[in-house]
Amino acid sequence: MDPQMLAVLMLVIVALGIFLGFPVFAVLAGVALIVGWIGLGSRVADLMMSRSFWVLLNDALPAVPLFVFMGAMMERAGIAERAFGTMQVALGPLRGSIALATVLICTLFAAGTGIVGAPVTVMGMLALPAMMKRGYNVPLATGSILAGGTLGILIPPSIMLIVYGPLAGVSVARLFTAGLVPGLVLSGLYLLYIWLVCLIKPEMGPSLSREERAITPLQIVLAIFRDMAPFVLVILAVLGSIIFGLAAPTEAAAVGAVAGVVLAAAYGGLSWANLKSAVYETAIVSTFILTITIGASVFTGVFLSLGGGRLISGFLAGLPLGPIGILIVILGIVFILGFFLDWIAILLICIPIFAPIMVNMGFHPLWFALLFTVCLQTSFLTPPFAVSIFYLKGVAPPGVQLPQIYRGVIPFVILQLIGLALMVVFPEIILWLPRLVYG
Repeated sequence: MDPQMLAVLMLVIVALGIFLGFPVFAVLAGVALIVGWIGLGSRVADLMMSRSFWVLLNDALPAVPLFVFMGAMMERAGIAERAFGTMQVALGPLRGSIALATVLICTLFAAGTGIVGAPVTVMGMLALPAMMKRGYNVPLATGSILAGGTLGILIPPSIMLIVYGPLAGVSVARLFTAGLVPGLVLSGLYLLYIWLVCLIKPEMGPSLSREERAITPLQIVLAIFRDMAPFVLVILAVLGSIIFGLAAPTEAAAVGAVAGVVLAAAYGGLSWANLKSAVYETAIVSTFILTITIGASVFTGVFLSLGGGRLISGFLAGLPLGPIGILIVILGIVFILGFFLDWIAILLICIPIFAPIMVNMGFHPLWFALLFTVCLQTSFLTPPFAVSIFYLKGVAPPGVQLPQIYRGVIPFVILQLIGLALMVVFPEIILWLPRLVYG
């Protein structure tokens, strides 16, 4: 059989295996071994070994468990709970104040965790009962938690950007710098939408009563300073050291892990049980990410060796669309795949194929990287396989139904696509800060 046809067959078999529910890493590595043996012979064993060692020897990936551990310790320290209580009182006079506070805390939490599970789970337990108690519209309440929580995969220290960097040969530090403004833009769109909806329909998000916000302005200012300080400390320790060139991402991750332990101790959350559960969570999440990374690296190595990359490049180059049209096609493919596949599988399969094509067409690698990751962020909200929806449903009160959650994410997916369109039209949203920092 023609090698390029074998490459196409690999994609078909992988899609079928994942849809049938087999483990992603096993499907990727198994298909690479079997089809690679047919097309490449015994050379596939050497290829698989070299690709596996390439993953294990990459100096950026040790940052993954360190950042996961940092986020796990901050979650167990109860920092988000204190900050959320302060922020909802500070925004109390505004309609939709609890939903607005939720998105703001998720934005700060994103800069201190780099993952999605922690913000969605914690805010689901804190904010959702509070909003339901005050009669908030359930789709709006769940949508605000999910949209805010997914910022953790985009705002640095993002695990997604750490994985993306080595795959595309792009500096993780520069990816972190480029991801900051797009994350804040999406957060701003969410806040604006919630404020406008609650302004037009006050019953969807009533403000807090006077009794609930009976606190002086000075007390509010002091509480904000006290409860926001941990987030500021982590952001300065991690992002500041990376952006200003004081530390590599892995070194900054180690600083962040220490900061997480110190903050947990300062806020009374450092116990043997919390430390053990944080280490256990870190081991599970990191093993999941790194195992799939090895499987996908092996898969893409065999796929490219069979000529699959040339086949897709030729197909895209033959489309009568021009560079921007091809970019839109690629982002559309990523958006559709997000309905059915895990973000790690999409990232690890698509980037080795699409990133070189975009660079050869003259697109800035940082610009395409953030467009890709913003588009991939929608996969956390688009059913049926949106993992963040399952996180929220697991901690939601019994009265919250899955169809309500599905309805709640629709406006926020549209907002993500609007944000993506703004970044396509105005590339400086992504490139301004890296140029300012690095020249």
